[in-house]
Amino acid sequence: MERSIKLIDWLRLGIAVLVAKTVTLILRSLHLGAASVLPGSIARFIAPGLLEQFSHQVKSGIILITGTNGKTTTSLLLRGILECEGYRVAHNSTGANLENGLATALVESSNLLGKLDVDYAILEVDENIVSKVIHTIQPDIILCLNLFRDQLDRYGEVDKLSKCLNEAITNFTSDAVVILNADDPILSYIGQQINQKVYFFGLTEPEHYLESMPHAVDSIYCPNCGHALEYQGVYLSHLGDFTCPSCSFSRSEPTLNSQEWEQVLIGLYNKYNTMAAVTAAQELGVGIETTKFAVKAFQAAFGRAEELEVNGKRVRILLSKNPVGTNETIRVVTESGDTTTLFVLNDHTQDGKDISWIWDVDTEKLVERGGTVVVSGNRVYDMALRLQYSQDSQHSNINLIVEPDLYRAITTALEKTPAGRTLHILPTYTAMLDVRKILTGSKIR
Repeated sequence: MERSIKLIDWLRLGIAVLVAKTVTLILRSLHLGAASVLPGSIARFIAPGLLEQFSHQVKSGIILITGTNGKTTTSLLLRGILECEGYRVAHNSTGANLENGLATALVESSNLLGKLDVDYAILEVDENIVSKVIHTIQPDIILCLNLFRDQLDRYGEVDKLSKCLNEAITNFTSDAVVILNADDPILSYIGQQINQKVYFFGLTEPEHYLESMPHAVDSIYCPNCGHALEYQGVYLSHLGDFTCPSCSFSRSEPTLNSQEWEQVLIGLYNKYNTMAAVTAAQELGVGIETTKFAVKAFQAAFGRAEELEVNGKRVRILLSKNPVGTNETIRVVTESGDTTTLFVLNDHTQDGKDISWIWDVDTEKLVERGGTVVVSGNRVYDMALRLQYSQDSQHSNINLIVEPDLYRAITTALEKTPAGRTLHILPTYTAMLDVRKILTGSKIR
């Protein structure tokens, strides 16, 4: 009886894969989208146990990567390291990180019979669904990058996310390895409490401390006793070197010294992504020389510090979808010396309907720099108002251009970008997809 049930499950899996691959082919042939979600949705409808069946076929291990910011870059970097070592890797590289996105990626890596011939699966997982999928995909490594406020209408506050993540890890098998950000107080505390084998990553570069605590901070109170933490220095948001003056809690010690590793991409936040990936690679037994070679050769993921050339001018796309991430991309812009910026703010479902987070962004620093700022997106006037309030009441610090039409906004921003300089585009997630489609799919006139 058990054998016949197993046979039926395999038959369903085969049908599901065949249908999903056909749908993928049709969607991409007709240029109807990236086919990163729908095929997986259909496949899971036909074979509800698809994720679990695929997970059992991964030979060496499954790495679950979660957190608010940096999942896609860290996942792609770790994939590059493993492939450089000669391993075959399945990965949801498009960044579709809900169940249907995971299913689509695994379907794409399998053959028509549903056979998955890979050594590792790197699965970027939305932080809000970790507790739903962790027992299904049975990861061997759980890597959490950070916890920040993001899409409050969907996720709620950081405390809610941290509680769910803690429960998910605590109730999971003790055989899993957990890799956490030592500089994030909540994650550092979780790592000190759980029974699993834990490695920490973080920065050991006090020369990069911020001059003051930024406005967009989330977790500056001790997760053990509730007292305000004392920071020796802050790198970004609430990430830094901290101790609690009221109890014994303090920052965990990172496994690796970040000073010994090269910066993978622009922005200090990408150094965290680098350290997360290389810490995981070391746990998986990848050689240091191979890891350093792969890090040096890494290219940015689409929209994540991705650089393009359009009409002879450089364009850099910096995904900006929450207060912390946007503050860091603004830091990149102000340190670059370039003077033209395009903000694109959308409030579609994938962005989060609540855009009140823009008032926690330190846009004043961008305005102080001066130059031209173009704003667009379906919440263009909200972004324009935020920038207007950022200006000194006595002086107009920036040339603010409001252009609801994205095509014209990009064209205008390019025209305002001096020769030899870079246009920085700061879009939310769906806006980033729209921007890339315009820049790479049609000529800017």
